[in-house]
Amino acid sequence: MKKYRKYISLIVLCLAVMLIVTACSQTTKSSTLPPKGGFYGWIFNLIGQPLQNIMLRCSTLIGGANGAGWAIILMTFIVRMVLLPLMLNQQKKATTQQEKMTRVQPQMKLIQEAMKRKDLTQEQQMTLAGWQRELYSKNNLSLTGGMGCLPLLIQFPIMIGIYQAVMYSSTLAHSTFFGISLSERSLLVTIMATIFAFLQGYLSLIGIPPEQKKQMQYMILMNPLMTLFISLSVSGSVALYWAAGNFFSVIQQIIVTFIIMPKVKQEVDTELQNEPLKEIVTKDKIAKLLSSPTTSSQTNEQTNQLHQNLRNRNKGKQQKHYKD
Repeated sequence: MKKYRKYISLIVLCLAVMLIVTACSQTTKSSTLPPKGGFYGWIFNLIGQPLQNIMLRCSTLIGGANGAGWAIILMTFIVRMVLLPLMLNQQKKATTQQEKMTRVQPQMKLIQEAMKRKDLTQEQQMTLAGWQRELYSKNNLSLTGGMGCLPLLIQFPIMIGIYQAVMYSSTLAHSTFFGISLSERSLLVTIMATIFAFLQGYLSLIGIPPEQKKQMQYMILMNPLMTLFISLSVSGSVALYWAAGNFFSVIQQIIVTFIIMPKVKQEVDTELQNEPLKEIVTKDKIAKLLSSPTTSSQTNEQTNQLHQNLRNRNKGKQQKHYKD
């Protein structure tokens, strides 16, 4: 369960994002007036209305029937450029973690194989868990990895703000982008956004060891699925923002996969040459633990002896009862 804890947290976060976006969609359908209070009113006042003014200005400057759509793409580019240093820094940390995890994988396998035994005692399980924590801590590895959800959380209010900026502006609400209505759902933009999300996930698996690739495949599918459901639940404006953002993510992932990852591997190689990985677990150490006096055979013998003593005690009580 601990192995998938961080994945469960991300899944819960994705579901929360989808539920809130869907609620936003349902709220705006019931009224053409901007919200005055509550969470959505706060978002509109701080983000939605300023974005609305900027988009109207950009749309006017760009001109043409597609001006509003290009304004959304331009704003997406600006937002992602501001977040790019944070995203690249987090992905560099995650790549460093992955590379170090590859180096300690032989020790991790010894612990994992030992933990699969059904005859382990509680003391042995605690010892193995302690070795695993020690393996992480002494080799400067994080149990949660280096990737966080901060970029997604930062984009979330902006995504709602763009939705509100379009829905509460008669000019933007009736705008189109190459024939796509920005106020209605768009299957075409949804498909584009999902394809870009899947491509970004595919690129992120390049150069990853097979063991880690299997663990990452489940989460790689989460981003396209989340993109699909959110884009089908919102207007074309938000779906266009999502598609442009995912396209930017593809470019970002190309930078990570083909520029940052090789550089990180060289840095890890240099670091490990100066400070080799700490060997916490060996085959002999595992074998000694499993053959210690607290093995399951002795434990079973002690359990059987305890049961025999209880049976003898109950038998004695019954004989005493009959005599009385």
